[in-house]
Amino acid sequence: MLKWIVVLLIVAAAASLLGMPALAGAAATGARILIGIVLIIFLLMVLGIFAVT
Repeated sequence: MLKWIVVLLIVAAAASLLGMPALAGAAATGARILIGIVLIIFLLMVLGIFAVT
């Protein structure tokens, strides 16, 4: 999932530099959502509620 975050951030940066604000915004929003999901899963693992085996 971290790979997807990095890819979306690179796409957002490239689209922003090339003058495509809609694509840059969509990619940044996707990365922001994935970052939120990763942080929630990490918090659940730290608290011991969710275990990855």
